[in-house]
Amino acid sequence: MSTIALSAKAVGLAERFSAARRRTLALVEPLTPEDMMVQSCPEASPVKWHLAHTAWFFESFILREFQAGYQVFNPDFAWLFNSYYQSFAAFPEKRLRSSFSRPGIEEILRYRAHVDAAIVRLLENGAKPEALKRIELGVNHEEQHQELLLTDILHAFYTNPLRPVYRKDEPGGEDAMIPRSENPDLGHPALNFVEFGGGLRDVGHDGSGFCFDNEMPRHRVWLEPFRLATRLVTNGEYAEFIADGGYRRPELWLSAGWDAVQAHGWRAPLYWSGEGEERTLFTLRGEIPLSRMETAPVSHVGYFEADAYARWAGRRLATEFEWEAAAEGQVVEGNLLESGRLMPAPAGDFFENENAGKQSQRWGDCWEWTASAYLGYPGFQALPGALGEYNGKFMSGQMVLRGGSCLTPAAHIRASYRNFFAPETRWQFSGIRLAE
Repeated sequence: MSTIALSAKAVGLAERFSAARRRTLALVEPLTPEDMMVQSCPEASPVKWHLAHTAWFFESFILREFQAGYQVFNPDFAWLFNSYYQSFAAFPEKRLRSSFSRPGIEEILRYRAHVDAAIVRLLENGAKPEALKRIELGVNHEEQHQELLLTDILHAFYTNPLRPVYRKDEPGGEDAMIPRSENPDLGHPALNFVEFGGGLRDVGHDGSGFCFDNEMPRHRVWLEPFRLATRLVTNGEYAEFIADGGYRRPELWLSAGWDAVQAHGWRAPLYWSGEGEERTLFTLRGEIPLSRMETAPVSHVGYFEADAYARWAGRRLATEFEWEAAAEGQVVEGNLLESGRLMPAPAGDFFENENAGKQSQRWGDCWEWTASAYLGYPGFQALPGALGEYNGKFMSGQMVLRGGSCLTPAAHIRASYRNFFAPETRWQFSGIRLAE
């Protein structure tokens, strides 16, 4: 790469780095220091830890290796804010993160400022190509944690008996944020299906722009002809599944799924409360009557619930390769983090009226469970060194999700992006698109 090209890339990367770091701080503005200490479920981490860990990533994998004379902010942070990189350093158990009353939030913010200044200097002084690659990885890592930070605070506020509100509606903006099922302009589009031809298809990242290692290498798969729903399953439709005994009928569930239903006492998606007309849905904008959210996509369901619903509806979930084949080449637009809604939206909010030849909600709203286990592609190679633990070590017992959610930054998502969670995971913004 020429010096001019490298400089141009460094300038663009510096802008995205600064923007990502500012956005993280903007997301925590509504929170108190006490809010930032809460760790309310095993999947979650305290907000304060997210702030520190994202700085730790840049310091550990970039500054310590590529910035000559770099002085670490605090030697103890190398292990204290390590997440799971066994080959880098020891680390505390995840469940103990909420007990880190020290360092305080002010010290963590100084840590972030220290790291930010050092990254900017590195870019200004002509970072090596490998350093640029890692900074880009770090920015994408930060964007992942922006989404996680918000999903974690949603769960933290839900478990608080006071049910605090993360962000109130803007003045006069309630109708723009919360759909009303009786409003014909925000109606319930028909559930149609779009047909896609089968055949030999290329899947995986095509090599243009950034990707994670688990999106590579690009390879070919055979697909039989298939059809995908034009929109996601709604809260109203999922309520019909519940009313028809969906959580009481073992024939609808995978064996491990039925075990999870019994063990956890599932009777509805996470964040649903009450029964019948009194049922409510908890969101980052507070408690909302479910009757006002009937046309919005159902969210916070695990893979087991998505699979059971599909079976009840006489359909199935798409494979991740069917999903990618249908999404490839589409412009990324929809209800993503930049919309400011912070919760799933009805199909009509971001697209014109649906028809059988068009899909909506492809991007944003909810991560879509697929029927595919999270495995390495043929010829997969993890990154060298400790960074190889980023994705590859989790290729067991997880299912793939596609498409992003209402909390995913738009620049972060693409057709080949593979998210993954254990099949019983429900705290993420995950929903259902039917296939057949």
